Amino acid sequence: MKEIILIKNGELALKGLNRSNFENTLIKNIKCRLSGLGETEIKKSQSTIYIEPESEDYDFEEALKRVGQIFGIAAFSRACVCEKSMKDILSRSVEYLSTVAENIKTFKVEAKRADKRFPLTSPEICSQTGAALLKSYPHLTVDVHNPDCVVYVEIRDFAAYIRAGQLKGAGGLPVGTAGKASVLISGGIDSPVAAWTMAKRGLKLNAIHFASPPYTSPRAELKVRSLLKKVAAYSGTISLAVVPFTEIQDEIGRKCPEDYFTLIMRRMMMRISERIARASGSLALITGESLGQVASQTLPALVTTDSVVAMPVLRPLIGMDKEEIISLSRRIDTFETSVLPYEDCCTVFTPRHPKTRPTLDSCANAEKELDIDTLIENAVNKTEYSYID
Repeated sequence: MKEIILIKNGELALKGLNRSNFENTLIKNIKCRLSGLGETEIKKSQSTIYIEPESEDYDFEEALKRVGQIFGIAAFSRACVCEKSMKDILSRSVEYLSTVAENIKTFKVEAKRADKRFPLTSPEICSQTGAALLKSYPHLTVDVHNPDCVVYVEIRDFAAYIRAGQLKGAGGLPVGTAGKASVLISGGIDSPVAAWTMAKRGLKLNAIHFASPPYTSPRAELKVRSLLKKVAAYSGTISLAVVPFTEIQDEIGRKCPEDYFTLIMRRMMMRISERIARASGSLALITGESLGQVASQTLPALVTTDSVVAMPVLRPLIGMDKEEIISLSRRIDTFETSVLPYEDCCTVFTPRHPKTRPTLDSCANAEKELDIDTLIENAVNKTEYSYID
């Protein structure tokens, strides 16, 4: 019995004349993510993408897992392929659903006749398929309102397909359809969630991490790499830039007022990130800030950090509270890694009484002793690059 994976692309159906571009990008992403599992044929028709394994040893379960993490997919399911005849549909339905039938008591059948040349109407398909299942599995009853299982029969261009239910996809837009952006990733709870959220809207991600040895442990960087690997399971390959930040923090510690330490560090990070982001082709920066969560995330503080860059700054978590962010981090499996006790450079240099209502003039005055251009140039030149997938 031949099985395939059927993919519903949801939001992409609304894209009008650009729809084929989105679908082609999604298919490209699917091929990339399923590479190494075996040979497949991937094709599209009528808002559906078909993944057909071409080898008997194809890792179907792993393929389903990966498909569930690909942005741009609204829903997906494994399905049995049969001929476009009621005789084959009925026999295949009884055989294919045998395991499912053992674990349910009620069901209903839904049919979609995309190929209008098929001689029976959708209600007739449902009636005959339901009757065959009731005859083969006497313990079952039909419940059209709240069934344990919905059996779908689809008559499409290439063949007929039978499936029992469907799984929810990752949603969003295919990665790469919205351009490229660079996320500042610290190793905390928020920034991996921000990265995931913007990848869901179709952004290809680059990541920028600031390391401050010996103030931060090498394990802090390994933690960041682990987090990015989890995000990359959804977004695809991420380019990582690790920026040496020790010299800058030492200079800030010697020459700037303590209550401005965090603000000035953030401003320096934004300046450096913009340089690196523009060189990579990114059109925006992404941060994990949430309004009012800490002193450096008050509205005046955010204004002062944004003022040093011309590039747009995307803050997808800006209106979320901590519990919402934690809930999302658990969903994408980054929470347990994020709370590992390896401090990043921001937490190491947190002032005792941080400034919460800075002004542009006061921040500029607080960092006036710094040789900003030289510090940025040194950091950018010493930045190390790698890829996470």
